[in-house]
Amino acid sequence: MREIVFRVLPDRPGRLQATAENETIHIEADSLEELQHEAREALIERLGPSHVAYRVRLKRSQAAVVARPCPRPLPLG
Repeated sequence: MREIVFRVLPDRPGRLQATAENETIHIEADSLEELQHEAREALIERLGPSHVAYRVRLKRSQAAVVARPCPRPLPLG
């Protein structure tokens, strides 16, 4: 089975965007679950019946990681 990897990036608040690494497929959705569905639909449209030979994997990009502040300040000294 082949695998197609989509790099996930935040598009705007509440929206995700993904691009296939080895194909020219761009998708977007509101959640990871919807993004997975959109990726499968894009493969069906692009490859037709042979889409069943591909497994879809979503991979979050480093840019998608949001820095969170420390919950409480660390003591000095």
